[in-house]
Amino acid sequence: MKLLHTEQLEHALQSHQYSAVQEMIQNINPADLADLIQYLSLQAQVSLIEQLDSAALVMEFLPLHSQLKIAETIAPLQLVALISEMHSDDRTDLYKLLSPNLQRYISLNIAEEKRAQIQSLAHYPEESAGAIMSSDFVVLSPELNMQQAIDELRTMTADRETLYLIYIVDAAMKLLGVISLREIIQNPPEQKIKQVMCTDLVTGLVTEDQESIALKLSHYDFLALPIVDDEQHLLGIVTYDDAMDVVQAETTEDFLKSSAVGSSPGLSMKTAPILFLYRKRVFWLVILVFGSLLSGMGIAHYEEIIAAHIVLVFFLPLLVGSGGNAGSQSATLMVRALATGDVQFKDWLYLLGRESLVALCLGGTMAFAVSILGYYRGDMMVSVVLALSMLGIVLMGCLIGMSLPFILHRLKLDPASASAPLVTSICDATGVVVYLFIASQLLL
Repeated sequence: MKLLHTEQLEHALQSHQYSAVQEMIQNINPADLADLIQYLSLQAQVSLIEQLDSAALVMEFLPLHSQLKIAETIAPLQLVALISEMHSDDRTDLYKLLSPNLQRYISLNIAEEKRAQIQSLAHYPEESAGAIMSSDFVVLSPELNMQQAIDELRTMTADRETLYLIYIVDAAMKLLGVISLREIIQNPPEQKIKQVMCTDLVTGLVTEDQESIALKLSHYDFLALPIVDDEQHLLGIVTYDDAMDVVQAETTEDFLKSSAVGSSPGLSMKTAPILFLYRKRVFWLVILVFGSLLSGMGIAHYEEIIAAHIVLVFFLPLLVGSGGNAGSQSATLMVRALATGDVQFKDWLYLLGRESLVALCLGGTMAFAVSILGYYRGDMMVSVVLALSMLGIVLMGCLIGMSLPFILHRLKLDPASASAPLVTSICDATGVVVYLFIASQLLL
């Protein structure tokens, strides 16, 4: 149905049947329309954006790489009008991606207030709260009464991020308190704001990490978080939807790292250049190739025991793979726990004991299963070797997978770098040595 709708919309746009276009899209939510637009050709996207009354809102729902393509194709004067209507944080994100020529054109033609907002927001570091905060917030004086506050709110422009939370500041923009729209409406008209406002404030620093801001919003279940400087001057707000974008980006980054793929903000598998994908993946793959040589060295060291008991080779992939799988599970659980703050470095020894018990239970179950197969393929001694090896390999794999994220965290490195391929390579080499060492002690 979506494909059919897209084809009809594309044809109507190419034929300049704009009345038919309006009829097709009139009941579509801007977020759904943004999804639909991405199925159109670039020229059709630009043509549709030019026809929309809510073009700025639809643009904000598009991925940044799609916004950039439209911005580079649309007429410069129309781009100025479009970018002027966007919220300050979305406007700044797009502006920073534009070519220097387009940036210069926009700076010369956009309203002074919006130019100042762009310049103010654009200089904050990418990972900081300042980079995602919005300047579209509502402030009132603490000396106003509720009726005066309502009258003033009516005169404000409609491009504010949220009217539900209103920030109370002094003449120097120092944050004094916060009040909700509901409190303004429900209190007596003559009641002053300063008598009702909440002064127990939760704020974020403008230099604070974006992930920390997102965690605060989630923890307190706020719609928006005020962002201040060291002297508590209100600089902007971070809204819940922007925080969720940060969480999604951080989760994607951790997921890519866990698969030994470099961090790739805004990566699109459909449009990313081949060379870009190659560069993001080749480093870890080459490192892991040499890491796998450790397994080969272990096998070479125990050539005699392998030659004397060739049946051991049959079980080598099974045992080594089990250790890698167990290690990857432990690493994934621990990376996530560290990322959410569920565990700290001080919990390492406690978790080491718990993980050992879990690993022994897992290894014991797997050892029992593999010992039956070992007896069938070999004899009782081979069965014992396999059972002990499986127990030791799973135990080592779980402890390595659990400990590696802690070690990286302690070294101020990203625990997500304890990727599944890295843990698997280490566990493979360890598993080979454990297996063949046990075999050499019991079978020779």
